[in-house]
Amino acid sequence: MAFIQKDEQYYVNKYLNNKLVFGEGQKNAKIFIIGEAPGGDEEKQGRPFVGKAGKNLDEFLKIAGVSRNDVYITNTVKLRPTKISAKTGNAINRPPSKEEIEDFIPLLMDELSTIKPKLVVTLGNVPLKAVTSDEKITIGSVHGKLLKVGEMRIFPLYHPAAVIYNQSLRQTYMDDLEAIKNYL
Repeated sequence: MAFIQKDEQYYVNKYLNNKLVFGEGQKNAKIFIIGEAPGGDEEKQGRPFVGKAGKNLDEFLKIAGVSRNDVYITNTVKLRPTKISAKTGNAINRPPSKEEIEDFIPLLMDELSTIKPKLVVTLGNVPLKAVTSDEKITIGSVHGKLLKVGEMRIFPLYHPAAVIYNQSLRQTYMDDLEAIKNYL
């Protein structure tokens, strides 16, 4: 499903050396899940959330009683932001730049207006800030709580990768999944 507000050639020219990873899922999905940006596995397969974080997301969806087949999944930024590792000399993930985020927000908003979900689930700070247009909001202060921004209902969660790197968040994440399950 191609959602391009800006001229398609703009993205092709600007991100010539990057593989763009677009969202996937049901066109009439009631739940719209937004991550930060694709990682290496996502870039290789051209699909969102297929790596380690994707496996966590699949587990969490199951706990929340939601099938991946019934949702729409995308990322705020549609390319893998990388930097060169000083240790290995290989490309590694980095947070997306402000310019990259700003560049892809129109595309994300186009996806949202096309899908028209009942609930938007943000995974981490980048998508939370993108859909609320609030640079000061943090996932730590609003995770697991239903927010309403205009007509949009937003349920912020920590990013599934956060649980990989910080096991102490696992119980918080489980509590948040219970909260979203109750909401649904």
